[in-house]
Amino acid sequence: MTAESTATVPRRRLPSPSMPDLMRHPLTVAALASVLAALVGAGCVLAAGVSPGAAGSALWDGMFGTDYAIGISLNQAALLILVGGGFVVAERTGLINIGGEGQICIGALAATAVGVNAGGLPAAVAVPLVLVAGFAGGAVWAFPAAWLKVRRGTSEVITTLLLNFVGLGLVSLAVHENALLRQPVTSAETLPQSEPLAAGAHLPLLGLVTSPATIAIVLALVAAIGLGILLRGTATGLKLTAVGLSAPAAARLGLPVTRLEMASLACAGGFAGLAGAALVATAPFVLSDGFSSGYGFQGLVVGLLGRGSMLGVVAAALLFGFLNSGGINLQLVAQVPAATVQIVQSLLVISIAGAMLWTREANS
Repeated sequence: MTAESTATVPRRRLPSPSMPDLMRHPLTVAALASVLAALVGAGCVLAAGVSPGAAGSALWDGMFGTDYAIGISLNQAALLILVGGGFVVAERTGLINIGGEGQICIGALAATAVGVNAGGLPAAVAVPLVLVAGFAGGAVWAFPAAWLKVRRGTSEVITTLLLNFVGLGLVSLAVHENALLRQPVTSAETLPQSEPLAAGAHLPLLGLVTSPATIAIVLALVAAIGLGILLRGTATGLKLTAVGLSAPAAARLGLPVTRLEMASLACAGGFAGLAGAALVATAPFVLSDGFSSGYGFQGLVVGLLGRGSMLGVVAAALLFGFLNSGGINLQLVAQVPAATVQIVQSLLVISIAGAMLWTREANS
């Protein structure tokens, strides 16, 4: 081909995205959902008789106003990253882990049992022991649901959900029974909670001035990076994806479907248990009734919003972590019910989930 003929060949231009395509883009969907949630939140604030400016200032201060607020938010985000990341691993094989709350409880139970008996051990030994105990506890608690799924075909949604209540009950039993983990009763005012974890079992702080942020956020980010590499860049991740797309087809290809499904659900439970260990190894360093504060269910939402991406999980966890912290300050300073933040979070989830369904139907 000569230079003249080459010059006459017209160049093809890639078609520019149409308006419907832009409206279905994940970033556009997230932005529109955020605007809608913010407008409804502003309406709730006005209904409470507070100006949006004052409420917005209180919310901002609760999220970013002080080092303490930022530290609390990061600690909460770390827990959500761990639970949400585990959820993504199970989801990759087509399994839905609803049992994060119970797995957090059992992980915290195991971590507390190790932590209260770790007196005299250096932090370099005690902290890893506590974290490993938490991971193992959560993984063991997910195992019955995994076994029932692969051996009996029982829905893991039902079994993991029901195991939540058993896990919560076991925590309540452990902190109320003197023969288990309850601290020694010295008076009628002694709270039903465990003894504090040994000093060596406390998660180290990040070292930020006046900030309670611990290394939990570092561990969570490392875990997110590791899981992202595992799922997208390794043969194991490819096998998990194959099982999730079609377990019968994966079995015909010779993949160990049963083992992969059980391992993925156990991994999800393990990371939720690790979150429970991090929770009790952070101030006030005790196990008590209601200690999990719904992190298991919030982590489930974070995993869903992540849409299979660990980067999405981290972003959603940071958003929810900072909103949780800001909601507390919103109630204390502006006298706006903290449930307003829960309404905003719920609207975000409903809007994004609805948009995902709309996008899927439009593309089908």
